[in-house]
Amino acid sequence: MIGFILTLAIVGLIVGFLARALVPGPDPMSILGTIVLGLIGSFVGGFLVDALFRSEAEDRGFGGVGLLGATIGGVIVLLIYRAATNGRGAVR
Repeated sequence: MIGFILTLAIVGLIVGFLARALVPGPDPMSILGTIVLGLIGSFVGGFLVDALFRSEAEDRGFGGVGLLGATIGGVIVLLIYRAATNGRGAVR
C-alpha cells in the first residue's frame, strides 16, 4: 500500500512538473500542489483517451494512460486552474 501511494506521488510530481514546464508563466504552487496537479491531470488524460480512442466494445472501464496522455491532461488542468484563479495562485 505504501509503495502504491509513493508511486502515485512520484508519477504526479513528474506529470505536474512537465505540465508546468510546458505552459509558460509563473505558477506559485507548492510541491504538494504540483503532485495534485499531476494526479488530476492523469485522471483527465485517462478520461480523454478513453472517450476519444476506445469503442464501446473495448470499454474496460478506467485504464492507465501513458506519460504523454497524463501530461496533456495536466496541461489542461493547469490552464483551467489559471483561468479559475486569474493567475493569482490559490483560490481564496
